Amino acid sequence: MIPVLFHLGPLTVYSFGLMMALGFLAADYVIRLECVRRGYDPEYSSSIVIAAAVMGLIGSRLYAILDDLPTYLADPRTMIFSGSGFVFYGGMIGGLFGAYLVSRWYRIGFASTIDMCAPALAIGQAIGRMGCQLAGDGDWGLVSNVPWAMAYPRAIVGWNSQTVLKLDDHYQLVSGFFPGVRVHPAPVYETILYLGVFTILWSMRKTSYPPGRMMYWYLVLAGAARFFVEFWRINPRVFYMFSEAQLIAVAMMIIGGVALILTNGKTQAGSGQQHPGEKEARPQMKTAQA
Repeated sequence: MIPVLFHLGPLTVYSFGLMMALGFLAADYVIRLECVRRGYDPEYSSSIVIAAAVMGLIGSRLYAILDDLPTYLADPRTMIFSGSGFVFYGGMIGGLFGAYLVSRWYRIGFASTIDMCAPALAIGQAIGRMGCQLAGDGDWGLVSNVPWAMAYPRAIVGWNSQTVLKLDDHYQLVSGFFPGVRVHPAPVYETILYLGVFTILWSMRKTSYPPGRMMYWYLVLAGAARFFVEFWRINPRVFYMFSEAQLIAVAMMIIGGVALILTNGKTQAGSGQQHPGEKEARPQMKTAQA
């Protein structure tokens, strides 16, 4: 665990920030490869990633504020200046909105755009979770005695009775701290699972499918991954043994599953065939590139 990598004068380089940056770069590379394969301007990928990053950070913070509004209203400055309070689901919604705006600007179908973003999201999540592991930002799991359980004594959020938790008989989080305590390395679990999601989606990209179907599969697979990992994470349970993140993950799986059923049997290709709304976009982009 290395929360701080090094210092350059007054500048502190954090492992979480570095991994987040690497996640965005990996996402950009994945989308760029798809742009080339589909015949789009490769610069389209950078536009998507930048817009998604900006809108994702805004969406993530807004979600965190709305989810814990009384706390933020008690200290409004934390809405802007706090380095914490970023939630993935809000970031995903904001990022997709950013991708939508870019797709409208370039006049490329949004369904085709999110298909290219689906594997990029998965690889970005996998790398980002390694940032959580290195920083010790509190995304670890419940107290455990499994052989691969870990301690986070240098965690950036602290390693104490407030951050090391377990579930009681009523599914309430209580302190589980004691000398030598270890916990589930939940960020490692998520990294492995999201790498699996990426591998599946990347292997599907050349298959003939209706536009949007890759994203629908992402919703199902990533939702399932998050649903199962939550059983070992230290998020509060809001409905019996289930956390808020699990309920959202179930919604993702339902939305993705219904969309897959509704598009099943359609034959329009998703491997680069031109879709309605894209006819004028490619010539303009190629001319601009030249």
